[in-house]
Amino acid sequence: MRNHEVTARQQLLDKNGVLNEPGWSRSLVQIYDRSRIKAPAFQIKEWDYYLVLNEDFAGAFTISDDGYIGLQSVSLLDFREGFEHTETILNPFTMGRLHMPPTSEEGHVIYHDKRLHMEFRKEDEKRRILCKYRDFWKGKDFECNITLRQPKMDTMVIATPWKEKKTAFYYNQKINCMTAGGHMRYDGKTYSFNPETDFGTLDFGRGVWTYDNRWYWGSGNCMVDGKPFGFNIGYGFGDTSAASENILFYDGKAHKLDDVTFHIPKDDYMKPWKFTSSDGRFEMDFEPVLDRAAKTSALIIETDQHQVFGRMSGKAVLDDGRVIELKELMCFAEDVHNRY
Repeated sequence: MRNHEVTARQQLLDKNGVLNEPGWSRSLVQIYDRSRIKAPAFQIKEWDYYLVLNEDFAGAFTISDDGYIGLQSVSLLDFREGFEHTETILNPFTMGRLHMPPTSEEGHVIYHDKRLHMEFRKEDEKRRILCKYRDFWKGKDFECNITLRQPKMDTMVIATPWKEKKTAFYYNQKINCMTAGGHMRYDGKTYSFNPETDFGTLDFGRGVWTYDNRWYWGSGNCMVDGKPFGFNIGYGFGDTSAASENILFYDGKAHKLDDVTFHIPKDDYMKPWKFTSSDGRFEMDFEPVLDRAAKTSALIIETDQHQVFGRMSGKAVLDDGRVIELKELMCFAEDVHNRY
């Protein structure tokens, strides 16, 4: 049953709001239908998160409707200068009003208020990230126009239940290896992405969670012998006995992994990390460069997150036994503890 692959097109939830078939898939073969959820609207969480990254800088963009709160955020990270800034807007009791699409395969996501206008647009095999953030930081505006190209390729999709609550579920898609072009602008400086070398990743999530969760997630992309290579690793979120979300991508094809463990120094996130795997197919060293740390506590909402950017070196093994050697690949790995 471990790493059970779902291949049949079907409804994600049964008539009782319980996952029909926990497991992983290469695309969104299970259909997310908000009306089938057996939970109050304030408990439904829907988000799209994009990370666009290269050796020197990155941008991260979130539009989310998490039921009793909406969270819209933009991050600018400059690894050369050693700074990052995240600006977040919270909207009380959104409860579906953002009309997040039920699938990542079509539809646009748009958020607008007096300070922030942000759009995630899906156009054929392209995704566009458009953003204008007034007074983003130190009185200066931020804007971006980024295009990601997504040819036909495998993705990582996981449908995860919780043992302690039958109607709680996590339906998540990670799309790696999207080449990135375009730019970000802030404080008179233009950050340009080159589609020959730079990539974007989408984290598309829909679900109902339990209150207290701690998870680990890491992701990276690069070119290997002229072909796109990427990885997605993570655990700690719900009951993953049916499948993990650990996976490699090479030239558009998925190569499924078993368990990967994050070995994080207990006293300092900026000390070197290690990653090991139960099947020996993901063995890495990680040298942190920048910790995008955030801690929030407001009434019943608590978050403590460390998204650490750094350079990964080691080996990853494809299904056919081919060894991919990584050397100082700029990527990220995170440790997040949420109560909300």
